[in-house]
Amino acid sequence: MEDDEGLKSYVVIHNIAKRHNVGTLARSATAFGVSEVILVGRRDFNSFGSHGSTSHIPFRHFYSLSDACLFLKAKGCDICGVEITPNATSVTTHPFKTSTAFLLGNEGTGLSAKECDFCDYFVYIPQYGCGTASLNVTVAASIILHHFAVWAGFPERTRDGNKFVVAERPVHKVGRNFCTETAESVTAERYLKRENDAKNGFFEDTEGSDSSNNLLDAVFGD
Repeated sequence: MEDDEGLKSYVVIHNIAKRHNVGTLARSATAFGVSEVILVGRRDFNSFGSHGSTSHIPFRHFYSLSDACLFLKAKGCDICGVEITPNATSVTTHPFKTSTAFLLGNEGTGLSAKECDFCDYFVYIPQYGCGTASLNVTVAASIILHHFAVWAGFPERTRDGNKFVVAERPVHKVGRNFCTETAESVTAERYLKRENDAKNGFFEDTEGSDSSNNLLDAVFGD
C-alpha cells in the first residue's frame, strides 16, 4: 500500500443514463473521500440529488474514455470495473493495491466490452437476498467507495450531533453543472461534435437503444 496521504480514489462517469444519478453519485463521492469525479462525454451534468455536494468535489472532463484512462494511469491509478464478471473479486476482500479509479456500468446494460478492456480488474458486491439481480448504480458506488476508504485509511470526518461537519462551500466562478474547459478542449469539442458524438462518453449508444433518445435524453433521461 502507498503512503496513506498518497492514496486517492476517482469515480469515472461514462455512459450513465439516468438524470438523477450524476448528482447522487457526487454526493456519495464527497462522503467517501473521492478526489475527483471524471466526466466522459458531455461537459454538462445534472446535479439533482447532490444536496450541494457538487460544490465540494472537483469535476474533470474528457471527451473519450481512452483519454480519461490515460490521465488516470499517469496518476498511478488502477482502473477498477464495478461489474459481476467471471473473474471479479468480492469488494469485501479489499483487493485494492494503489490509488484507484472506479468505472461504473450503465444502469441497464452494465459495462460494455469496450469499457471492460480499459479495466485492470473487477470487483462485485456480494448479495445475500433473493429479490433483485443487481443494485442501483449509486447504491453500488456508495458501497464500493466506502470499502476503498476503509482500506485506504481515510480519516473519518468530524461529527456534530447527528450529522457530519460540512466544509464551507467554496466560491465558484462558473455553474456547478458545467465543467470548465481550456481553449484547446473547446476546439476539440467542436471537432468531436461533428464526428464522435455517437461514440464518446454519454452519447455512446447501448444495444437496443432508440437513436431519438441520444444527446441530453441519452445522458439524463429518466
